[in-house]
Amino acid sequence: MRQLFPDAVDPVDPADVYADLPETDGRPAVRLNMISTVDGATTVGGVSGGLGGPGDKHVYAVLRSLADVVLVAAGTFRAERYGPSKTPIAVVTRTAQLDWQSRFFTDPDARPIVLTVEAAPPENLAHAAEVADVIVAGEVDVDLARALTELAGRGQANVLAEGGPTLNAQLANAGLLDELCLTFSPKLAAGDAKRILNGSPLDPPTELSLQSVLEDDSFLFVRYRVAR
Repeated sequence: MRQLFPDAVDPVDPADVYADLPETDGRPAVRLNMISTVDGATTVGGVSGGLGGPGDKHVYAVLRSLADVVLVAAGTFRAERYGPSKTPIAVVTRTAQLDWQSRFFTDPDARPIVLTVEAAPPENLAHAAEVADVIVAGEVDVDLARALTELAGRGQANVLAEGGPTLNAQLANAGLLDELCLTFSPKLAAGDAKRILNGSPLDPPTELSLQSVLEDDSFLFVRYRVAR
């Protein structure tokens, strides 16, 4: 893997590049990690797995190693079949309806977290509490700012968001995104797959500042920081 920007470095260790964590005042810093084809598709056949390569998996592992907690929406959690992780994973769900018998919950490396709401069915909340730490953050919709505050109270100051696109847009609209780590897969897909953000327009659009660009086997790894 080589670095193209800000300086040419070949080879480069992604662990050194991504160690430059964003800093925030009063809340956890949120990095978003996504992959898309060159024409903007975030999935092929409903999942992102077919878009990656060895370099992408390496960067993915580095980003997780630097995070205190991973944030993921329930839909992405189900579609991508998340398994146990050494980094705690917080699943955002309004219904608290998940597969409690999956290895993610029955054989975890780190105890899972369920971020949910007061309106979730009581029986689902009871199941969740048996296998995960449950954080109620909102009445009907998960209040992401409140959820981040709760995570901060647990000492989780660096959050890695992994989608999906609807959650990403909610974070951006709430002003809670600090950095975007985007992998461009050297593929064209067309079709109707969602973009990395799927939600109401950002008004005005969020300004970004390019921090680094890496390349490996025609994959591009770009890192943008949100301009404050």
